[in-house]
Amino acid sequence: MPQKGTAQALTSNVVQSYSDLADLSDSAAMVEQVEIKSVIPLLPNQQAGVAKGRLRAYVEARPINALRGETLYYPLVRYLVDLPVNEQGKLPKLTKTQAVIFAREAGGTPGDLQLVAPDAQLAWSAPLEANLRFILGELTAPEAPPRVTGISMAFYQPGDLAGEGETQMFLTTANNKPAAIVVQHRAGEPLRWTASFAEVVDPSVTPPAVNTLGWYRLACFLPTSLPSAVNLGETPEAKAQAAQDYLAVRAALGPCGRQRK
Repeated sequence: MPQKGTAQALTSNVVQSYSDLADLSDSAAMVEQVEIKSVIPLLPNQQAGVAKGRLRAYVEARPINALRGETLYYPLVRYLVDLPVNEQGKLPKLTKTQAVIFAREAGGTPGDLQLVAPDAQLAWSAPLEANLRFILGELTAPEAPPRVTGISMAFYQPGDLAGEGETQMFLTTANNKPAAIVVQHRAGEPLRWTASFAEVVDPSVTPPAVNTLGWYRLACFLPTSLPSAVNLGETPEAKAQAAQDYLAVRAALGPCGRQRK
């Protein structure tokens, strides 16, 4: 059952996916727990671009707790948000409920905020806050995996014995920090792969677990197949093996799991 003072699940933006929460958190300069004081729907001519089943509203809220960024000392903050409507096509009653917003300063009047996405206000709950604190801790860790933007090169190198070899894939990142995937083949053993976000690639490291930042960086941002332009194998067989190994890694990572539209 929803806790008293929080928004109902069916009448407020609700996100449960690790990847959705990571998307919002990674884009936000501030993640703030607030108490909603007023919700005013915008006029019909101000609803352009709003998704079906939602209304854009002007919200005033009281800051309670900063999960990321500096504590806001304004008595009220103000922002626009797209909210799902009820069966009658109206906004739910959210006054006095608590929410989490993902935002940045909008400039101008102190307390004016801009959400990082139209739906970046979520109904607060203790489990949501716990999940966010875990994700925010990962994002701000000194050795946090960087944002992956693509693949710079990949190649398969056969080993000295039949059935042995290794595919190395070097990734591009937003901050130019190193990132790589290594796939190893050993005779009589199952395929083994690992990901590295450091200068030195350690093949003994296990792959990142699902619903961790390293997994998210790969599962949600790598292409579905290995681009032929970066496949630098010396022979057609080597190129085919590298492409096959890449697909094996993508399958092991599984789907990104985003639920927001």
